[in-house]
Amino acid sequence: MTAVAQTGRVAPGKPIGVLCFGGDLPVELAARALQANQPVFMVGFRGFANPAIETYPHVWVKLGQIGRFFRVLRQNAIERIVIVGALTRPSVRDLSLDWLGLWDLPRIIRMLRAGGDDSTLRRVVGYIEDRGVSVLGVSDIAPELLAGEGQLGRVAVGAEQENVAVGLALLDALSPFDIGQACIVLDRRPVAVEGVEGTDAMIRRVAELRSNGRLRVKGSRGVMVKAAKRDQDLRVDLPTIGPRTIELAAEAKLAGVAVEAGKALIADRAETLKLADRLGLFVVGVRRV
Repeated sequence: MTAVAQTGRVAPGKPIGVLCFGGDLPVELAARALQANQPVFMVGFRGFANPAIETYPHVWVKLGQIGRFFRVLRQNAIERIVIVGALTRPSVRDLSLDWLGLWDLPRIIRMLRAGGDDSTLRRVVGYIEDRGVSVLGVSDIAPELLAGEGQLGRVAVGAEQENVAVGLALLDALSPFDIGQACIVLDRRPVAVEGVEGTDAMIRRVAELRSNGRLRVKGSRGVMVKAAKRDQDLRVDLPTIGPRTIELAAEAKLAGVAVEAGKALIADRAETLKLADRLGLFVVGVRRV
């Protein structure tokens, strides 16, 4: 069993493998781990990972090079990994399968085609752990990246708290269907739910609805709520916001953003909250019961 300190952070030891997909979060996680004297080894997936991972010990692999992936872990004495960053679910045709990938092709097809994102990721985690590698969560390595509870910036949530409550109730109801982690609520009315297009596209859709008059409201109103699905495996695919989320929310003339405290990530936290303050949006962490 993985040793975890009382703070919730993994006790330093052998390198932790960071499986790097899109965005800056893998690099931010690595920096936090090193601050805690935890060595890391970055496994960057070509076409997805930020080249900045090369600041740290690293290797590049193609999606589907499963044999090479596990060989790299063995060669670097890596027994624990964390999966970080944005990834659009690939099709089998997108994979550069090596010998092990071809050998396990039936299982890979089942992983990619069955259920929603959470279901798929559970199968991916199971596949990795069946080969003797432990999968950790971001909270095991850098719990400070998770959103805290309450007002996180300078702007208060105010009357939008009612919309936050509606959004959380809606996401609870949608959890069994595994279709998304976010929604937008305006005047206690859900006006958008995240689907396969992702959070950014959902917010853009609301901006377009407001600009073309389909949503007739004045001023900055409404909230984007983002929370983990009920019973979600919190080691993978945690709800995440960052500076781009705030920019898009401002373009959609929302009043702010709410995330689930302790179960959502804030990438580039300082910049995210600074931008929210400048644009006059609230950012709040809320807990569900």
